[in-house]
Amino acid sequence: MTIFVSESSKDIMEGLSKMETAMIEDYNQFMPENTEVQTKMRQEFVDNFEVTFGNKYIKVLEKNAGVRAFIVNTDKDKKFKMGDILKPAGRAAPARNKARGNILDGGYAIDWTGPMYL
Repeated sequence: MTIFVSESSKDIMEGLSKMETAMIEDYNQFMPENTEVQTKMRQEFVDNFEVTFGNKYIKVLEKNAGVRAFIVNTDKDKKFKMGDILKPAGRAAPARNKARGNILDGGYAIDWTGPMYL
């Protein structure tokens, strides 16, 4: 149930918004609104979605569930460019093997758990 984000974004905030919308849309497809419990779970996913900004990375996470993605937040990275989407290697650091897309350029696939594996 992956969502493809095709549109580019003019800045990081717009790109993050499109990524968040796609992740929520994917979760809603994964968790249909058939019962009161499922409706509550869908709302909890939205309420627990969080973005924190650091010097090098933006961390996209779900409170109490873990990091979903890292976004490169600098033009000074030797390997990646601003807006590149990286899978988490853990709670504190991204996997720096390959970008899974770029929130500024668009053209990437994402689901509610984060970017796709290679």
